[in-house]
Amino acid sequence: MAKDAKPRVKVPKSAKAGEVVTIKALISHTMESGQRKGSDGKLIPRSIINRFTCDLNGVNVVDVTIEPAVSTNPYFEFDAKVDAAGEFKFTWYDDDGSVYEDVKPIEVA
Repeated sequence: MAKDAKPRVKVPKSAKAGEVVTIKALISHTMESGQRKGSDGKLIPRSIINRFTCDLNGVNVVDVTIEPAVSTNPYFEFDAKVDAAGEFKFTWYDDDGSVYEDVKPIEVA
């Protein structure tokens, strides 16, 4: 598990029923390639975010497979249609088996 991994997401607090909102998601993550050596001369284990998903009330909104060439701190911006109040659940999957999650509520006005 990356020690410094920190999810950050921006979701509007409310929307009108049927409105399309813009979601921004970033995870602070160093993305270790597995090709560098540490100060002890041993290879540093690979640790790369390889998948990102976002669900709204259990329904998938976005599912991205991330390739190894991705930079550190991967950022995604996308639109989602909000039909009902609920929660956006954001999930990042790491090569080392770690899973990072964040949840943000949204109300329908």
